[in-house]
This record gives sequence, C-alpha cells and structure tokens, in this order.
Amino acid sequence: MSYTVGQVSGFAGVTVRTLHHYDRSGLLVPSERSPGGYRLYGEADLARLQQILFYRELGFALEEIAEILEDPQANALDQLRARRKALVEQIGKLGRLVEVAERAMEVQQTGVPLGPQERFEVFGEITFDLSYATEAGLKWENSAGHREAMSRAAAHSKEDWARIMGEAAAWRTDLIKAFAEGEPAGGKRAMALAEEHRLHISRWFTPCPPAMHLRIAADYAADPRAYALVIPPSEQLPGLAEFLHAAIRANAGQVADGVGER
Repeated sequence: MSYTVGQVSGFAGVTVRTLHHYDRSGLLVPSERSPGGYRLYGEADLARLQQILFYRELGFALEEIAEILEDPQANALDQLRARRKALVEQIGKLGRLVEVAERAMEVQQTGVPLGPQERFEVFGEITFDLSYATEAGLKWENSAGHREAMSRAAAHSKEDWARIMGEAAAWRTDLIKAFAEGEPAGGKRAMALAEEHRLHISRWFTPCPPAMHLRIAADYAADPRAYALVIPPSEQLPGLAEFLHAAIRANAGQVADGVGER
C-alpha cells in the first residue's frame, strides 16, 4: 500500500515541507511516483521515516542520521553511546541551571517582599537581569565567593538594601564626576574610588580580594548587563566602563603590593 505525502505528513506529525526536504537531500526518497508525478511512500519508506524521526528526537543532525542509516550495523551503536553521554552531560548542566536560576530569583527578590513602587524606591533604575545572573551563576558555580554573595544578597532586608543602594549611588556620583573632570584612571582619586567599590563588595556580599575585583571589572567592561548593575543606563557615559575597569586594574596592583589595603 502506498501513501501520499499529505497522508504521511498527517499521521507522522511532520510537515510536507520537511518530507520534501528529506527527499531532496536523499535522506528519504519515496519509492514510488503516481502517474501524475506525485510522491508515494511505501511500507519500507515509512519504516525508514520512523528511524529518522527517532534519531531526530535524540538530537542527531540529518547528516549523522544519513550515515547511520547507510550502514546501521557499523555506526548506530557507537553513535547512540555518544549521544547518550552527551544527553547525560546536558541533563547535568540543565540541573545546575535550574539551581542557579532559583538562586538568581532569590537575588531578584532580594530576600524581602517588595512591591513595584517599593522596589523602585530602593533600587531606582538598577535592575537584576536574570539572564545575566543565571549565566554568572554557571560561570562561577564552583566559586565559594559567588555562593556566599548570592546567599548574603538573598538575606539582606529592605533596610539593608536601602543602605547598600545609598552607598552605591554616592560612590557612582563621585566616579562620574572624576571621569567627567578628566581624572586619569591610574591616579589616586580614581584608584581610591576603585578601592571604595572593592570594600563595598566585601562589606555587603563577599570578601573581594584584588583578583576577584579584576574579574568583576572585566565583566563590567565586556557585558552591558553587568555594567548596568553599577551604572544605570541614564548615567552611562562613553568610555566610563573602560575608565572604571582601568581604575580597578590599577588599584588591584596597588592593593596586591600592600599599598592600598586598609
């Protein structure tokens, strides 16, 4: 018995366009044609389509499926073992991603219930980008400092956050003023502001040695989402992220030498 492309599309759950693509690529060429030139699929074609859909469900590329079907005895078992290993690794990564997303949501909620108006009163334009927080969590998942920072952030009260954001706003004003007045990033004023920022992190989140501060600063320079955590969009100026990064880098060298530690 033969089936038209429309019939196969209906009971196999694939689009006609997909079946046409499989035909053109040689992956599934119908064994028959109607007198009018239309594709007709036989039982063997349907069995092959079932195999294709099975491998597609496992995430194999069409090229890989073609190789397996060309010589199933030689390739299928090794390919399936490799795919199983990849899926197990992906499951592990997704499990970690769920944990990180949950921690990120704790930070988003700041550990205290805040309505929209209260949140704006405390944080102003500063927002916690969950996509960035989740990526950062995966990046630093083995960092004790990151875990401590997330834990402490979630435990802060509304009053704590008001103090934190007040300190950050005063520091930001001084930083922008120093930058606007042409202070060098390696000068005493800029490095003092960098040190103030480092101590702010240590005081409220996690001990922040120079090496950690440098990694944080690198994110500010490379990722707008990280930079927006310290400088909201309305206050950002061209070159300011690079200035902050350079000041932190200069201060890190000074602190590491024991000059700026206090």
